[in-house]
Amino acid sequence: MVYDILNQNNLCTYYTISENPGITQKDEVRKNKFSFLDDAQVQAILIQFTDGTNTRVLFYLPQMHCSSCIWLLENLHKINAGIKSAIVDFPKREISIDFNSKECSLKEVAELLTAIGYEPHINLSDLNEKEVKYTNRSRIFKLGIAGFCFGNIMMLSFPEYFSSGIYDERGFRDLFSYLILGLSLPVFFYSASEFYISAWKGLKHRFLNIDAPIVLAIVITFIRSVIEILNGTGSGYLDSMSGIVFFMLAGRIFQDRVQSSIAFDRDYKSYFPIAVAVKNGDKEESIPVSKLKVGDRLVIRHNELIPADSILFYGKASIDYSFVTGESLPVPKGIGEIIYAGGKQMGTAIEMEVVKEVSQSYLTQLWNNEAFHNDNEKQQSFIHQLSKSFTLILFSIAALVSIYWWIYDPSKIINSLTAILIVACPCSLLLSATFTNGNIIRIFNKNKFYIKNATVIEALANANTIVFDKTGTITKSESSKLQYEGIELSNFQKQIIRSLAAQSTHPLSKAVFNELSQFPLLTCTHFSESTGLGIQAFVAGSEVKMGSYIFIHGHYKSDDTASKVYIQVDGKKLGCFVLKNKYREGLSGLIANLRKKYSIALLSGDNDAEKKYLQNLLGNDAEILFYQTPQDKLNYIALLQKKGKKVIMIGDGLNDAGALRISNAGIAVNDNSNNFSPACDAVLNGAEFSKLANLISYAKEGKSIIVGSFVLSILYNFVGISFAAQGNLSPLIAAILMPASSISILIFTVGLSALFAKIRGLS
Repeated sequence: MVYDILNQNNLCTYYTISENPGITQKDEVRKNKFSFLDDAQVQAILIQFTDGTNTRVLFYLPQMHCSSCIWLLENLHKINAGIKSAIVDFPKREISIDFNSKECSLKEVAELLTAIGYEPHINLSDLNEKEVKYTNRSRIFKLGIAGFCFGNIMMLSFPEYFSSGIYDERGFRDLFSYLILGLSLPVFFYSASEFYISAWKGLKHRFLNIDAPIVLAIVITFIRSVIEILNGTGSGYLDSMSGIVFFMLAGRIFQDRVQSSIAFDRDYKSYFPIAVAVKNGDKEESIPVSKLKVGDRLVIRHNELIPADSILFYGKASIDYSFVTGESLPVPKGIGEIIYAGGKQMGTAIEMEVVKEVSQSYLTQLWNNEAFHNDNEKQQSFIHQLSKSFTLILFSIAALVSIYWWIYDPSKIINSLTAILIVACPCSLLLSATFTNGNIIRIFNKNKFYIKNATVIEALANANTIVFDKTGTITKSESSKLQYEGIELSNFQKQIIRSLAAQSTHPLSKAVFNELSQFPLLTCTHFSESTGLGIQAFVAGSEVKMGSYIFIHGHYKSDDTASKVYIQVDGKKLGCFVLKNKYREGLSGLIANLRKKYSIALLSGDNDAEKKYLQNLLGNDAEILFYQTPQDKLNYIALLQKKGKKVIMIGDGLNDAGALRISNAGIAVNDNSNNFSPACDAVLNGAEFSKLANLISYAKEGKSIIVGSFVLSILYNFVGISFAAQGNLSPLIAAILMPASSISILIFTVGLSALFAKIRGLS
C-alpha cells in the first residue's frame, strides 16, 4: 500500500525526499467526508491553538505502526506547503500538526492524512474527551496465545528433557512432537508477526535494528525444528522459539505500560509544580493550576504563562506564543479576545476569565515542543550503540564458527550455525534499560525530581561539571530579609513602586512586592524590561524604574554589602531595597559532596558583595562570576562544552533559560513559582534541593546497572554460544538459558535500582 501511494504520486525517491520533495497527493477522498471540519464550533473544540494564521491540531491515527509511518507523517510539509511541521507521538499514535490556516484548512489537513492512508480518528460524540485512549489489544492477544502455547509446549517437552531424547514408546514421541509442532504454528505465524514487520521496515531503511537477530532466531529455530520433527531425528527447539516470542512480547507490553505511566505522570502537576493567581473579590489567592475551573478570574503578570484558554477582561495583552509556534514576535490582544494556553504575557498585568479547562496533555506538549530541543548537544544513547554492536558481533561469531566447521567438519555447519542464532537472544538487552529507567523515574518522581525523559538520566550520569545560578536557586528569596536604605519614601511612592514590582516575576521584584503588601495596586502603562537588569513603567503619571545599580546609575558599583534593588522615580534616585540572602538548607553539605566528583562554578547577575562567603563555600578552585546577563550565562556554558565538559546547569528557570537549554542537562529549581520554563530537562522542587547530589549519583548508578545487566546478558549468551558453536546445544539447555536470562535481568535491574535508592535515602 505504501509503495502504491508513493508510486502514484511520483514519490519513489522515498529515501531522499529531503533533497527531492514530493508533490501533493491525488488520492481521492469521499466528497464532503470532512465537511464538518469547516464548522466553527467543531474547529473550536478540535483546534488546540490558533492566532489567526498559525494553527495547531492534534489527531489520533490508529493506523500508525512503524518507523516508515513516522517518517512519512513527519514529512507532510514536503507534500503540502501549507503544513509547517508535524510531530509524531508514536506510543500514543498521535500527530501534532502546525499549519498555516490561510493556505491550508483543517478539512484539507484531514483529507491529506486520509489520502496517504492515515485517516484521523474523529468521533464527534467524544469530542469533549481530553484524548483518545489507545490500547494495543492485538499485542495482548498475541501474548496470551504465545503464553498458552509456550506453557503447553514446555509441558509436552518434559519427556524429551528427562529421557535425553530416548523414548521407550516411539508412538508417544511422535505424538508429542506433532502436538508441539501444531502449538508452535500460531506463535510463529501470528504472535511473532510484529517482529517480522519491524525487521523488514528496518531493512527497507537500510538499518539493522535489534529485531533482525530476533526474527532470524525465530525463523531458523522454526525451520530446523520442523525438519527434525518431520525426519524423526529430534523434537527441535520450538519451546525456545515460543519462549523468545513470549518474553519479547511481555517486555514490549511492559515497555508500553511504562511509557504510558510516564506520559501520565508528565502532566504539568508533576513537572511544573506551579500556582496561578486567582482574583476573589478584591483579594488574590494562589491556587494550583490543576484546580482551575471555567469562570475563574486569573491575574497574569509579565513573563507568566497562560495556563488555560481564557478571554481577556482587563489590561493590554501582548502575548508571546514562542512556546507554541517557536516565533517570538508578541501578538497584541484586545478586551474580549480569546488567548490560548501556552502564551506568555509580555507587559503589564492583565485579568482573564477561563473559558476552557486546563489540558494537561497540551502543557506536556509545550514541555516537549520542538522549538526547545537542543539537537546539537544531545547525543544518541549508549544503549542504541550497544544493541547495534550486539547484533554485529552475533553475526560475526556465527560467520566465524561456520568457517571453522567448513574447514574441519562441514557436517556440523548447519547445526552449529542455527544453534548460535537460536540461543543468542538479545531480548534481555532491551528489557534491562526499560526496567531500570522506569524504576529510576519512579524514584525521581517520588522525591519531587521530575525529568523530561529517560535520556536525561544518561546526561546526568555523564556530567563532570555543575554550574549554579545564585538568586532563586541556592538562595530563597521568599525567606530573605528586606530593608530600605535612602531617602524616605512617601506612601504614594511606596504604592507606585509596589505596582511596578507586581509586574515582574523576578525574585527581587517579588520580595519588594511582598514587603509593601499593605499598599493597593495602581495601573501600569508602557511597561518594559531589560532582562537581567531591571524594569520600568509609568504608574499614575510617574515614571518609575527599579533594578540593578547599573540600570539606575549607568555604571557598576562593587562595594555593595548585599543584593539591592535601586529605585528611581521621575528621574530622581531615591535609594534601594537591601536583600539579605538566605541560603537553602543543606547547601553547604550538598556542595561538599559535589566538590568531590565535579568541577563547580557559580554565575550570578547580582553584585559581588558575597563573593568571599561563596568562595569559601564552593572552594578556591570554583569559578564565580557576578554581573552576568542571561547571554553571559549562555556563553559560559557553551565555552565549557567547547572544552569537552559535560555540564549540568542548575537555575531558577527565569533568567537562565538560555543556559538551561544548551547545557547537557538543565535543572530548574522551583519553589511553587507560577513561571513556566520549557527550556530545562528537569524540575526539582526547592524543598528537595539538599538531595541533589544523591539524585545525580543515583542517575550515575542507574547507568552502571544497565551496563551490568548487559554484561550479565552477555555471560548468558557466552555460555549458550559455547555449547552451540560445538554443535552440542541440547533443547534442555536452550530451554533453560532463554527464560533464565530474561528473568534474572528483571530481578537484577529492579532489585539493584531499589537497593541503590534505599542506600541514597531516596526510597
